[in-house]
Amino acid sequence: MPTAKGFRQQLKRYYLLYTVGFLAFVAVLAFLEHLGLPPRWIGYAFLLFTILIYATIGVMSRTADVSEYYVAGRRVPALFNGMATGADWMSAASFIGMAGTLYLTGYQGLAYIMGWTGGYVLVALFLAPYLRKFGQYTIPDFLAVRYGGNAPRLVGVAAAIIASFVYVVAQIYGVGLITSRFVSLQFEIGVFVGLAGILVCSFLGGMRAVTWTQVAQYVILIIAYVTPVALLSFQITSVPVPQLVYGEVLQEVGKLEEKLFETPAEQEVRGLYRERADAYYEKIMRLPVSLAEERQRLTMRINALKEENAPMREVVALERLRRDLPANAEEARERWDAAMHAAADRGAMPIRHAEAFPGRSEAESSAARLNFLTLMFCLMVGTAALPHVLMRYYTTPTVKEARESVTWSLFFILLLYFTAPAYAVFAKYEVYSTLINTPIAHLPSWVAAWGKVGLVAIEDINHDGLLQLAELSLNPDVIVLATPEIAGLPYVISGLVAAGGLAAALSTADGLLLTIAGSLSHDVYYKIIQPRASTQWRLVISKSLLLVTAVLAATVAAQRPATILYMVAWAFSIAAAAFFPALVIGIFWKRANRAGAVSGMVVGLLITVYYMVRVQFDSVPWLGLRGIGMEPWFGIQSTSAGVWGVPAGFLTIVVVSLLTRPPSREVQDFVEQVHYPQLR
Repeated sequence: MPTAKGFRQQLKRYYLLYTVGFLAFVAVLAFLEHLGLPPRWIGYAFLLFTILIYATIGVMSRTADVSEYYVAGRRVPALFNGMATGADWMSAASFIGMAGTLYLTGYQGLAYIMGWTGGYVLVALFLAPYLRKFGQYTIPDFLAVRYGGNAPRLVGVAAAIIASFVYVVAQIYGVGLITSRFVSLQFEIGVFVGLAGILVCSFLGGMRAVTWTQVAQYVILIIAYVTPVALLSFQITSVPVPQLVYGEVLQEVGKLEEKLFETPAEQEVRGLYRERADAYYEKIMRLPVSLAEERQRLTMRINALKEENAPMREVVALERLRRDLPANAEEARERWDAAMHAAADRGAMPIRHAEAFPGRSEAESSAARLNFLTLMFCLMVGTAALPHVLMRYYTTPTVKEARESVTWSLFFILLLYFTAPAYAVFAKYEVYSTLINTPIAHLPSWVAAWGKVGLVAIEDINHDGLLQLAELSLNPDVIVLATPEIAGLPYVISGLVAAGGLAAALSTADGLLLTIAGSLSHDVYYKIIQPRASTQWRLVISKSLLLVTAVLAATVAAQRPATILYMVAWAFSIAAAAFFPALVIGIFWKRANRAGAVSGMVVGLLITVYYMVRVQFDSVPWLGLRGIGMEPWFGIQSTSAGVWGVPAGFLTIVVVSLLTRPPSREVQDFVEQVHYPQLR
């Protein structure tokens, strides 16, 4: 085995050659496109080439050693751990969802960037070096060692599974979007194709394979993210550094907003959408009579068309509408309520990109400000508590390198997050200047292509043949993936972006699945059920659970439960409420005991999930729950649910710990030993 210095030099040489090889591959595809290679084959080439690379690394890194499988042998240098953490961190939410959210919400979307980057400061100061000094395999492991007994471990396992499962569903959903568009697979099939790529790495080599794959994935995703926006920047401003000219283009976007928002056609369209929302409201108020009237109206029109010998396609279309009507009043209420809110959103005045805390009144502005701050808080604290990220700091050789790797993580994440606001502004400039007021019959092909995937919708509600802004519906998850097509760039750039999005989703999904499987196999099976299990059998259990979890997550993702960023924000709130109080207090307050930690984690988790479910969903049909929705407390959205769970967790741990017996002297001495001596 090479020395530590030789190992680092070897890694640098390998990944430099890999980067050069990938750039050469992109150049070859660009040349072949110029010669006439069809776009579909470019998509296939990127998909197969990148997954083949990841699979090769997974096979070469396969291991049957427990230390290698769970913590990569604790020999990952800080630089490469920072790259792996960056890839692990920059999920489909960061790569696909971040710029899209900034596109739709403008200033408000900066809460994601500020919260996620700020969270790494908390990791560096309060958690990473101390967790590495404890030297365990998983976060539930730390909870069991620090607080004693299996109760903290089991609660930690439950919380890790819930947070990681919600997070991994978002990643697999992103994989489905990419494969369905760029390889022309059905969304549900694309989800399971991407799942195969995820499993190759995490299944064969655990953390060892995942780490070296994630370094390779970071190279691809950062090239893929920066390249199209740099080309777009050069195309618009003649400067290929979008971060430098972002402000100038933002001013141009502001001028376009002034022009587009106030045109008579735009005002007419928004008025029509408000009328539609009012009509749905009337129908909801008159249920169940309105449902019967709607069915009768369609029946009369169908009969009239048949009597007039109208074209069969018109009759069939109306029969389909009648067949698709809600089956009962409760279903009609849910469906029409969603349609009413969608119409009301289109009828409302859009948010100006540079406007901070927008609102039609002081109360609405205050609510926007409060949601900005609470979301930033939840993302920051959730970052410092995500099990799959914190596990990465168990893989470094020393405590010092654990702290250094946090710095490297921040640097590699900065490269993407510093670009995301520019991405949103350049994309919005292109849409506003080239798409709006274009004849609908002459819209570019990408509109129809992404419409088939369900992420773009066009409706000429005023029948003028032109596309008004309110008539265009863009899902935030489409912005990054479609920007090369929006800007008219070569299709190889679209394929490159798809490869980057796939790398981002796969890298995070690998880490999350490993966290779930590790929690179940190591913390439940090995530590509680079968402490004498052999190394080989432990790895068999871990891989089996990983496979089951992955299939379940893919099944849920195929249902399209929410946008990527929403699902990820929920995962952060869950992790923040369940783990952050117990981890921080466990490190810095030796008086915290088992009863306090268990109570705090349970209370924080339950309050967060309760608030999240009741604010976000009016019903959960598969659980038989209907009419469960409630108004948000102080207007705080479900994405910030952790703002209630985190303080409740801290308070519960402190109060219960003070009211019950202190931990043993051995535990208190161990906490002092970890916390106070100089960290080396």
